[in-house]
Amino acid sequence: MFLGVCIVLSLFAAQLLRLQALDASAMAKEALGSRETTHKLQALRGDILDRYGVPLATSVERFNVSVDQRVVCLYQQLSAARLECGGTDPRAAEGVEKAVLALSPLLGIDTTVLTQRLTGTRGFAYVKKGVTPEVWRAVSELDVPGVYGERTSDRLYPAGSVGASVIGFVGADNVTPRGGLELRLNSELTGTDGSVTYQRDPSGRQIATSEISRKDAVDGEDVRLTLDRDLQWKAEQAIDAKVAESGALSGTLVVMKRDGEILALANAPSFDPNDTSASAMKNLANRALSDVYEPGSTGKVMTFAAALQQRVITPTTPMTVNGHIKRAGKVFHDSHDHGPERLTAAGVLAKSSNVGTIMIGEKLSPSTMYGYLTKFGIGQPSGLDFPGESRGILAKPQDWSGSQRYTVLFGQGLSVNAVQAAGVFQTIANDGVRMPPRLIEGVQQPDGTVAKATPQAGVRVVSAETAATVRTMLEGVVSAEGTAPEAKVPGYRVAGKTGTAQRFDPTCGCYRGYTASFIGMAPADDPQLIVAVTLQRPVKGHYGGSLAGPVFKQIMSYALQKLQIPPTGTKAPTISLVPGDG
Repeated sequence: MFLGVCIVLSLFAAQLLRLQALDASAMAKEALGSRETTHKLQALRGDILDRYGVPLATSVERFNVSVDQRVVCLYQQLSAARLECGGTDPRAAEGVEKAVLALSPLLGIDTTVLTQRLTGTRGFAYVKKGVTPEVWRAVSELDVPGVYGERTSDRLYPAGSVGASVIGFVGADNVTPRGGLELRLNSELTGTDGSVTYQRDPSGRQIATSEISRKDAVDGEDVRLTLDRDLQWKAEQAIDAKVAESGALSGTLVVMKRDGEILALANAPSFDPNDTSASAMKNLANRALSDVYEPGSTGKVMTFAAALQQRVITPTTPMTVNGHIKRAGKVFHDSHDHGPERLTAAGVLAKSSNVGTIMIGEKLSPSTMYGYLTKFGIGQPSGLDFPGESRGILAKPQDWSGSQRYTVLFGQGLSVNAVQAAGVFQTIANDGVRMPPRLIEGVQQPDGTVAKATPQAGVRVVSAETAATVRTMLEGVVSAEGTAPEAKVPGYRVAGKTGTAQRFDPTCGCYRGYTASFIGMAPADDPQLIVAVTLQRPVKGHYGGSLAGPVFKQIMSYALQKLQIPPTGTKAPTISLVPGDG
């Protein structure tokens, strides 16, 4: 018996030695793991700001309230350690009922519904998502066993639809980008999630001072844009109203500085990124960059700039222009029939004569004209790298049909988006240097300073002298003899061009309706701003001067005043529109 007792004691001693010495670390880790839990600390998505730091998209802190149903019944129980929530003990139902009565008014959930969510055997279930930090603090203070808060966020767009087509939107999870700059800037806006690991007691509560490890979340960077929120709002109001008034299919409005910075990029119809389900899918795109169209007469500016640069004309070159002309077996017409007219080259531009433009443009070879078109950015990526952006359509000269060799001269047979069209006039405003358009100013630092993005180099298209001459000629367009006197801005010299192009309709593969536009700059002798207004398939009128011209005047007037750009006070030089006049 003594030997037997010694053997048993020896076995106990060996087992004790194994547990306390050899396997102590593993056993301790296993015990710790049974009461250890890890929660993700979600990083907030960075803000998208306008040029003055006003939020256009922001993330606000929210919490998802979840529950471990297996321990809720222990709420306010004196003998909680001996109570099983899944059993028949009536105290279990009482504990859940107490928790429901305490949580219901805070979470705004009906007691019957909340009872169902808190009762059961599931280790994890959501009670309510997206509660405010204030609500979660109140819930947390109740100290209900098994009720946890997971940090998350809501993506909000404080200005609603203002800039929506540029900013874009995120998915239902408030994180995944679905379009616009939310998608384009996702790497900058996305932060790095963190985590916290701690121990909890049998009732599911965190043990005080039990935090084992913590990795703080790093929020995404804030990005500042070149957009002006107030100007963007004004532009959207103006283009919305004109689309409705004219019965147009859609409209765009671009406000750009001479250095390529985009101050406003408006689309109509637009949408509210806070509730994308209320808008048609086609309205979620940025038409100013995704939709392409034949520019019509606004494209004549490139033909005249090329002809002046190649010295095949001067502004006063005399011409006899008929109402029609036959080339490549096709008859081309002006907007209205007329007999022979005596005009200067400047007069041809002011009156927007297709016939006169063909007569000037055919002095240039197709390859020469193609070279200027590409330098103006036609058929080329803009550099914005915007999701869904189109580079436009420009065939190589060897692929031009017989008639296309002439139609490209007056803005048909090639296609652009609205930003590209505005870029042509930015080039003329900037003394012949095309600057790639810019929407992103840079990343905003915590101290409010901005680490500016490196600007792309400009492209010399025509000389400063040629650009100045084109600007002077374009002033004739807004004169009483031109096609857009409605675009004049009182007190300022304005240079611009109307466009009334036949619109290609992809639904029928034919030309149906018109594209009406006006693009201009001010002050004409020292341009600071370019405004481009385009309306697609208006039904109440279709001329660019009468439809788009007044919108240009409204927005250019507002922008000049808002940015405090004074008139130059100079008088526009007189360029004869008719040979021998003046």
